[in-house]
Amino acid sequence: MSGISITIIGGGKMGEAILKGWLASTYVPAARIEPADVVVVEPGEERRAFLSAEHGVTCVADASLIEPGQTDVVVLSVKPQVMMNVLETVSANPAFSGGADGPLFISIAAGIPTTRLEAALPKDAHVVRVMPNMPLSIGAGASGVCKGAQATNDEYDYVVGLFGCLGRAVPVDESDMDIVCALSGSGPAYVAAMIEALRDAAAAQGLDEQLAETLALQTVLGTARLIDETPLSPAVTREAVCSPGGTTLAALDAMYEAGFNDVFQAGVDAAVRRSKELAQS
Repeated sequence: MSGISITIIGGGKMGEAILKGWLASTYVPAARIEPADVVVVEPGEERRAFLSAEHGVTCVADASLIEPGQTDVVVLSVKPQVMMNVLETVSANPAFSGGADGPLFISIAAGIPTTRLEAALPKDAHVVRVMPNMPLSIGAGASGVCKGAQATNDEYDYVVGLFGCLGRAVPVDESDMDIVCALSGSGPAYVAAMIEALRDAAAAQGLDEQLAETLALQTVLGTARLIDETPLSPAVTREAVCSPGGTTLAALDAMYEAGFNDVFQAGVDAAVRRSKELAQS
């Protein structure tokens, strides 16, 4: 699939992150996407003006304004709570007719399964579901991908490749998508919160706050790269930093006693529950 036309429905943070990542990518197939190939559907007038000026794309206020033959791929990047209302407008527009000649729909909405999307879209719509995360805007994203009943293997592979240009895209079973949402979809917020907590803890001990944030951030970046680029597993890395009777073991013992693992388990469990709730809303 080359020379495609893309409609992004929803010009919010994730919609823009995907757009920005694709336009900046030097990897195929995303490298083939030019601003002239993209139309963003965004109801906010100021937001439309910003996206058009910042990225050089065409913006329209409503999906009803997309004309037949204008789109090959539709990215559904609206919030799950408004998705069904948006799909009513999409289904009423002949530009989005289903079947083999219709566009490929890519949904990034948390919680909403492909079966529900297919039921709300035109008959025989081809749907691929993706759970990405915000770092894809700089080519460092993590995306889980699964396909609906009508999507072809070639379409599925294309979407995996398209999001793989923005970091890593991995095939997952749809039954695992709520967990993927809770882990990597929401994960950047957990990591950011951890950096904040490390910064604040060091500042409370008297270190300059900006210096503490710089060191905390670089520590997270460096550790992730170390695990990713060497054979070291997270467990081996952790053990390598710990000396018997040293400061690191003292810190980890205190963290575990305070419920370190329990905190992350509680967070992931809560995110999974919320993702399942969104499927019913």
